[in-house]
Amino acid sequence: MTALAARRRHPMALVLLIALALLATGAAYAALAPKPAQASTASSDDIAEGKKLFLANCATCHGLNAQGGPVNLDDETTAPSLIGVGAASVDFQVGTGRMPMAQPGPQAPEKRVQFNQEQIGQLAAYVASLAPGPAIPGAEYTSGEGGDAARGGAIFRVNCAMCHNFAGAGGALTRGKYAPSIRGVSGTHIYEAMVTGPQSMPVFNDQNITPERKRDVIAFLNTIQEEPNASGSSLGNLGPVPEGLFVWIVGIGALIGCAVWLGSKAA
Repeated sequence: MTALAARRRHPMALVLLIALALLATGAAYAALAPKPAQASTASSDDIAEGKKLFLANCATCHGLNAQGGPVNLDDETTAPSLIGVGAASVDFQVGTGRMPMAQPGPQAPEKRVQFNQEQIGQLAAYVASLAPGPAIPGAEYTSGEGGDAARGGAIFRVNCAMCHNFAGAGGALTRGKYAPSIRGVSGTHIYEAMVTGPQSMPVFNDQNITPERKRDVIAFLNTIQEEPNASGSSLGNLGPVPEGLFVWIVGIGALIGCAVWLGSKAA
């Protein structure tokens, strides 16, 4: 006991305790931290084919090494660097037809997809090989199956509804940009948008919203797409303003008309 007590008072004892505590904390975090919803990795052949597709279709704007740069010398439009954006960003942008863009603008609109799924995967594999970034998510998190739609609705209303509208119908932003409608969008693309933050959208990484919570959001969106107007007419899905206006003009207007009619009859 005397020898143990002497060691506890040794100058290095505190350093050793701190090191052990840090080691235990790191091990606990590695075991309990949310894991990314990552799909299978690509082969070297996919990367090589993806580079060919990139040089033929994307390098004009994004540069031969995906470093980004000015699109036109006549204006200030620039194509962003793709180094570190990950496979998820490519799968979203190309898989929804937003890329390649037909012409520079404040926002890339959704349009007809120009590549098949194999080519999109190859492009994504090449860009992912340039630097680490968000991977294409696995199906267990993007289908919405097993998700809690009620909890997903709460997350959506807090983080997404101010731009995308409470019913996911989209809305206008500033400088010619807009939040697109997310009705009919696949769960994979919704998940990828959350982790990559396209256009003006913020990034919701797995530390902000875990993969399980993202699955809840997708489950909620699936629910409102299956039954978009459970309470009746959508009134354009523009939220409480048109609903309140409708009540004031039609509802209260009808009550005032009835009151005037009854008053005239009594007179």
